[in-house]
Amino acid sequence: MRLLTRAPRTRAQLTDALRRREIPDEVIEAVLDRFGEVGIVDDAVFAEAWVDSRHAGRGLARRALAAELRQRGVDEDTVRAAVDGLSPAQEEATARQLVRRRLAATRGKPTEVRVRRLMGMLARRGYSAGLAYRLVREELEAEGVEVDFPSPEEG
Repeated sequence: MRLLTRAPRTRAQLTDALRRREIPDEVIEAVLDRFGEVGIVDDAVFAEAWVDSRHAGRGLARRALAAELRQRGVDEDTVRAAVDGLSPAQEEATARQLVRRRLAATRGKPTEVRVRRLMGMLARRGYSAGLAYRLVREELEAEGVEVDFPSPEEG
C-alpha cells in the first residue's frame, strides 16, 4: 500500500516490488487480484493517465509513450488502447508547439544548427522523421528562413 500512496503503479511494478520482499507468488496474485476488483490497481486507467500526463507535460509522441508503458509492464493491448486515444492531429499539434518554443531559443544560430537541434528534440520525444522534417521546414519557412536540407526519404 505504501508504494501506491507515492504514485500510481502498474500491476507488474507491484508484483516486482512484492517479489523483492520475498512475498510468495500466490499471495501476490491474491492481493493484486483483490486490488484490481476494488479498483486500486488498474493498468488501463494507469496507461490512460500516463499518456495524458506525459503527452501534455513532456510532449511525448505515441511511440515514446508506448515504450514507456511497456517498460512499466503494461500489456500490449492496454498500451495500444491508451496510445490510440491520442489522435494524429493532437500529436502533430503538440510537436508543432514544441518546435515553435525551441525555435525562439535558437534564433541567431545557423540554419543547419537549428534544424539539427529541432529534429533531434522531436526524435528524442518519439516523433517520426517525416513529421519532424515537415514541421521544422514549415516553421522555419514561416519565419522567412530558406530551408535547404534533404528530406528523410532523400537520405
